[in-house]
Amino acid sequence: MILEHADIRIDPAQASAFEEAITRGVTTVIAQAKGFQGYKVNRSQETPGRYILMIYWATLEDHTVGFRQSDAFPAWRAIVGPFFAQPPVVEHLELVSKS
Repeated sequence: MILEHADIRIDPAQASAFEEAITRGVTTVIAQAKGFQGYKVNRSQETPGRYILMIYWATLEDHTVGFRQSDAFPAWRAIVGPFFAQPPVVEHLELVSKS
């Protein structure tokens, strides 16, 4: 399993609308993608307007090829992209250890 970690910055005044949009975007667009295995969205307590989106994918290619190169990606960005104060920083991580 691969964890996509996206550090997203928005205008804090748009928090409520963004939170509705990101939930709608994940559940109606990303959740339909091959390899999607779940997600979490966290809001920073110290930095207003900072969110961390974590999406679990079966494989790296399910995200980077299957989703990012599909028609679903522009649909997702149309929902959440207008809120971005800057491009999100996205990394892919693999599990090393857990309890």
